[in-house]
Amino acid sequence: MTAKVIADDAEALAVATAFADEFRTGASARDAERRLPRTELDRLSDSGLLAVTVPAGHGGADVRQETLAEIFRRLASADASLAQIPQNHFVYVNVIRAQGTDRQREFFFGEVLAGRRFGNAQSEAGTRHVQDIRTRLTSRSDGSYLLSGVKHYCTGALFSDWIPVLARAEDDNLHVAYVPAGAAGLTVVDDWDGMGQRTTASGTVRLDEVTVPADRVVPHHLTFRGPQLHGAVAQLLHAAIDAGIAAGALAEAAEFVRTRSRPWFESGADTAAEDPLLVQRFGELSLKVRASEALLGVAARAVDAARDDLTDASAAEASLAVAAAKAHTATTAVEVADALFEVSGTRAALDSANLHRHWRDARTHTLHDPARWKLQHLGRYVLNGTKPPRHGLL
Repeated sequence: MTAKVIADDAEALAVATAFADEFRTGASARDAERRLPRTELDRLSDSGLLAVTVPAGHGGADVRQETLAEIFRRLASADASLAQIPQNHFVYVNVIRAQGTDRQREFFFGEVLAGRRFGNAQSEAGTRHVQDIRTRLTSRSDGSYLLSGVKHYCTGALFSDWIPVLARAEDDNLHVAYVPAGAAGLTVVDDWDGMGQRTTASGTVRLDEVTVPADRVVPHHLTFRGPQLHGAVAQLLHAAIDAGIAAGALAEAAEFVRTRSRPWFESGADTAAEDPLLVQRFGELSLKVRASEALLGVAARAVDAARDDLTDASAAEASLAVAAAKAHTATTAVEVADALFEVSGTRAALDSANLHRHWRDARTHTLHDPARWKLQHLGRYVLNGTKPPRHGLL
């Protein structure tokens, strides 16, 4: 398997823009038919776009996080499901960067540059809370491990070459085990039936005493013992997806009003696009989308600044900036996707139009983690100077 290698940030953005324009055309049909985007993902891999965060020392472009966030925003404005699938891929490339050994970095970065994809097997259902991880790595006498557990919401796993699995070792510390697709004892089940993000295949992964060599296991717990950006990077990409959903919904609403809506008779306007009340409402929605995009940019630049000089203070600022962006983009995505019907009228509710996919995607994706806790951390910092905690969701 070979893939193109993207040279720099400008090329990465150009490739993302071209794919967004192309993928937008079939997004509604893929959603309506739940047609999984294997071909589209293969094209992303072949283009080199999924390798743009590989460090320069290993042959990658090592793009800025501001660039990566914009890549996700543009892709999500076209197809939110397709954009969400590689989110975990970049998160687990980052895990290798943070805690991988030199040998692990050389191997896995080589895999990514060749076009191979990481999925994820992280979340579990039925536990006390999201960080109550019960999947276990049990050491063997030869230094390898046995991995057992059941994972849910495993976005990307069905399409991946490697499935990073979050698990606890016998000392209860968190590790990530990188398991190759097709490994004995590994089962990936396409049982995702969410109302939105329909083509992410965010189903179940079962692990029944999967053998994992020691050099495929990374000590993830060490990431959180000092200043870290793991959570900020992961959340930044989620915020970018929400910002993209909002932008896509607003653009489709505007196109619908221009081409398919009738003016309200009391407006005196010749077209719906000239109705002053609709003009006002579109201005309000545009303001919210622009504000979300601005906060996303501020957050991405804060993450970049912290990567350049990582301290407790810079990591905290990055996490808080991302929290602000995530809270705003989540609210905006749901509001704009809902307002699409308000401004477009009755015909927009026809199932054949499938405009409700924007709302379904926004409502589903924004459930990933609660925005109310982002506000808690922002408030605690403003009032009491309390730095945000070190975990993977902030």
